[in-house]
Amino acid sequence: MNRLRLVMMGTGPFAVPTFRSLLASPHEVVCLVTRPDHSAHSRKPAPLNPVRRAAPDGLPVLDPEDANSLETRQRLAAWRPDLLVVCDFGQILSPETLGMAPLGGINLHGSLLPKFRGAAPVNWALRLGEAETGVSVIHMTARLDAGPCLVQMRTPIAWEEDAVQLEQRLALLGVDAVRRAIELLMQWDRSAPLGEPQDGRLATRAPRLSKQDGRVDWNQSAREIYNQVRAFKPWPGTFTLLHRGDGQEPLRLILESVEVSGEMLDTPGTSGPSAPGQIVHSDSSRLEVATSQGRIALRRVQPAGKRVMEIDEFLRGHHVPVGARLG
Repeated sequence: MNRLRLVMMGTGPFAVPTFRSLLASPHEVVCLVTRPDHSAHSRKPAPLNPVRRAAPDGLPVLDPEDANSLETRQRLAAWRPDLLVVCDFGQILSPETLGMAPLGGINLHGSLLPKFRGAAPVNWALRLGEAETGVSVIHMTARLDAGPCLVQMRTPIAWEEDAVQLEQRLALLGVDAVRRAIELLMQWDRSAPLGEPQDGRLATRAPRLSKQDGRVDWNQSAREIYNQVRAFKPWPGTFTLLHRGDGQEPLRLILESVEVSGEMLDTPGTSGPSAPGQIVHSDSSRLEVATSQGRIALRRVQPAGKRVMEIDEFLRGHHVPVGARLG
């Protein structure tokens, strides 16, 4: 079998490079299955999701509410796919759905499985300060992200990289990983053990993000808060309250960009006697905040209801004295 009939199943931007690569490959993409596009305003059409936007004219597109329904399985079976290619799709496939294709399904995941199983692997790798990550292509089972690994590719995480940048890089890395996995499946006799089983004892979770994940706990170290800011872009963002005193309401701030201040990044006590969350340096162009270990300098912030500002612009319009408190 030199040419496979593929069904692409994807929704988000992480899947787009793989989708485009499959369309340009010798294989035939017979159908795209994606999540429905719902509009928050019923009178306005919903914006097309990234994978749907990348679909060429004439390619059949299915957008079922339930990818595992009998109707969806019957429509998939009519396309006689050899393999389902799943990436950033948003629904868990049942064994019956995977059984629609003789080779089953493969899934491109943005971590080195079994680490960071779940919906937000890129975000949690950054949040927890990982120095390395990568992509995994698994042969899918009914358990979430638990199938045997066919291909893994590794990459270091740059200190300044945020979630948007890292996800884009991993999406490109995944193109070759999926290509290699398909080559393995084309050589498979459909009976021999396939891939490397995952060790469930090493599994860690990467659950879907919630708004509260972005709230800053200033009792963390400066390094941990720096990781939080870069991990939770573009959503939920990283936010805190600035308590200005003098009877003013606390001001909600989104921390758009921060830096770890000082050379002794992880040495306890580098914040001096100040309490975590307390402003320890304030002048016309710099604002530094104490943490449990080290200081954080705020570089760009977004006050509630306003646009993102460089810190010097923010300080021109807001008096923030040393001793003021965040949190």
